[in-house]
Amino acid sequence: MKKGIHPAYREVVFQDTSSDYKFITRSTMTSDETITMEDGKEYPVIKVEVSSASHPFYTGKNLFVDTAGRIDKFKQRYQKK
Repeated sequence: MKKGIHPAYREVVFQDTSSDYKFITRSTMTSDETITMEDGKEYPVIKVEVSSASHPFYTGKNLFVDTAGRIDKFKQRYQKK
């Protein structure tokens, strides 16, 4: 590989903000925030909104949101046919 053209590939912590789940992986993403994990090392932290700890597909908890009666409108439209 050419030197100086590739971003730094290092260990970082991804933190799920909705479930406070944290995991260490390697990435080229950067962050000004750091966090100290259980192993005593300090890592850059990348905050994400959804991970496998909070995604409905992995947790089995589906959220059902009926916004402005969309389902009722759909049923009324197709009852005519």
